[in-house]
Amino acid sequence: MHYLVIFISYLIGSISFGYIFCKVIKGVDIRNYGSGNTGATNISRILGLGPSVIVFILDALKGISAIYLTRFFAESPIIIILAGIAVIVGHNWPVFFGFRGGRGIATSLGVLFAISPVVFIWLLIIGISVVALSRYISLGSVIGAVALPFLMWHFKLELPFIIFGILMSSLAIIRHIPNLKRLKEGKESKIGEKVKLGSARKR
Repeated sequence: MHYLVIFISYLIGSISFGYIFCKVIKGVDIRNYGSGNTGATNISRILGLGPSVIVFILDALKGISAIYLTRFFAESPIIIILAGIAVIVGHNWPVFFGFRGGRGIATSLGVLFAISPVVFIWLLIIGISVVALSRYISLGSVIGAVALPFLMWHFKLELPFIIFGILMSSLAIIRHIPNLKRLKEGKESKIGEKVKLGSARKR
């Protein structure tokens, strides 16, 4: 049963709401535009703020639902962590959409909310503050990822969850390497900037 729950968590993560929204509303594959990701940030560049907020919430709910489902069947921190990893991996590499997904930030926040609401709140404060000051969502995501393990340690979460926090942090930073390169080059899009649908991006 534990392995089945972990597999179901991956399938939950593989539901790409960003792809579905953009396909239904604009009739295009969002992965061919902007950053090429299916997350809320790229959705905001194509569809605007409203749909991006909805996609963010739905992606976060994937993480929340995976952890709550797992806790219904298992109390083991290891199983909960594996389910958390599975739903994030599903979002980043969705089996239903050619293994091309998002960065996993919203889904990771959902997982974190289900594990530790207090860490979630502080991480959200840090991320929003960085975005408000810099206008770069990617920078807020990376700074938040760096802060995550330290927050887990500060609020005395169990060691397996702190290790999980390090894994989540590392994955988020690795997934944002292209963004970091664009930041260094001064080419990263700021919050509110739009992408024209006239020409698709190169893969």
